Amino acid sequence: MVKVDIFIKNMVCPRCVMAVKDILDKMEIPWSEVVLGRATVNVPQDEIDMERLDKELRAVGFELINDKDLILVERVKTLIINRIHHSEAEDFNDNFSDYLSAETGVAYGTLSKIFSELTDTTISSFIIAQRLEKVKELISYGELNFSEIAYRTGYSSTAHLSRQFKKLTGLTLSQFRSKMEKREGIQ
Repeated sequence: MVKVDIFIKNMVCPRCVMAVKDILDKMEIPWSEVVLGRATVNVPQDEIDMERLDKELRAVGFELINDKDLILVERVKTLIINRIHHSEAEDFNDNFSDYLSAETGVAYGTLSKIFSELTDTTISSFIIAQRLEKVKELISYGELNFSEIAYRTGYSSTAHLSRQFKKLTGLTLSQFRSKMEKREGIQ
């Protein structure tokens, strides 16, 4: 059986995977796996109306990627997003550079160079931004204290998290929590 990988930009969550599966089903393209950033289909690519597929994907905020460097950048983003948003705190114990190199089979220096050239940001800045998005999400749930949130998002201490959060958002953790509580009507 033929298996072809199609790479898709902007997939960030399980709903994105479901949306891509729906599009493939609607277009009657047999698939064997759909994960963040990639769909594995069971037909040769020349048998797929790629223009229509791209149009369908763009209609819901995705797009096909054909450039090998862009594919690599999206893979790095997907690995980071999965690790930060969809895994356990223990996964932060490993070094991200080692993890990304191992998962992609590309030296970190090369990954970093390509990523920076194509995104106008660094891998490190992308990781920090994703971690802080996870922090905001956990604060908004209101179930964990700041120490637990720091642990869950891979920060060495609450103080480190607090400094980085304030530097990048302009708010302290407490100010952000208060803002979320007011927005939710909890006081």
